[in-house]
Amino acid sequence: MDSLLWLIPLGFLIGAYGTLIGAGGGFVLMPVLILLYPDADREVLTSISLAVVFLNASSGSWAYARLKRIDYQSGLLFSITTVPGAILGALTTGLLPHRLFDGIFGGLLIAASVIVFLGRVIPGVGRIKADEPDYYRARRVVEADGSCHLYSYDLRRGMALSFFVGFISSLLGIGGGIIHVPALVYLLDFPVHIATATSHFMLAIMALAGTGVHVATGTFSHGVRRTILLGVGVVFGAQLGAALSDRVRGRWIIRGLAVALGFVGVRILMTAL
Repeated sequence: MDSLLWLIPLGFLIGAYGTLIGAGGGFVLMPVLILLYPDADREVLTSISLAVVFLNASSGSWAYARLKRIDYQSGLLFSITTVPGAILGALTTGLLPHRLFDGIFGGLLIAASVIVFLGRVIPGVGRIKADEPDYYRARRVVEADGSCHLYSYDLRRGMALSFFVGFISSLLGIGGGIIHVPALVYLLDFPVHIATATSHFMLAIMALAGTGVHVATGTFSHGVRRTILLGVGVVFGAQLGAALSDRVRGRWIIRGLAVALGFVGVRILMTAL
């Protein structure tokens, strides 16, 4: 295990950044694992990444809970469809051929890098519309510092998106926050800070479900040591990421991340060709 101790600082950096932007860190960790262990079974790497995402999201959710930024009602409603999607994704992972898995993953990273880089940053202000139909949910969240957020969203759209996010994230071991946060903000009108915190809360539930499938099938047993070391790092890193969430401008960090995602996506896609 001594030769793997470098995984702790790696986990710390991933935990801090993943929590800062509400993405859970799996979208960074999984490409790194593929590049570090190119010959490893992708199902094993996915199980490691999902377990680390669970630890990261749990630690980050605890920090965000203290800031009172989590919309628990919406998070639990979305989890009704996220969890079945995560279970289906975890069961499907082992069915994908090695090169097909890398091709899908590399393509998704490149697409995500373009979307994130070009996407505009929306201020953390939601809105409630007049005369909304019954399937809309009006929400009010008051943060620990007294900031009040009023917003509403289409519950049907949110649950459909959550199933898709649960399936894709569990299939590829990326946690799903990189998809869920933009979806909450751009498609469901969530304030940015509430979307980040609520996404982390849902990630913890989703990643636990996906990890449970991998444990039940025996896949996770091959990645326990690496998961423990990465987990130690992400738990502490997540606390730092939540603390920095009010102090760091997200625009250039996210765009820098988009460029990195693009390079990693191209690298992985080239190995699949």
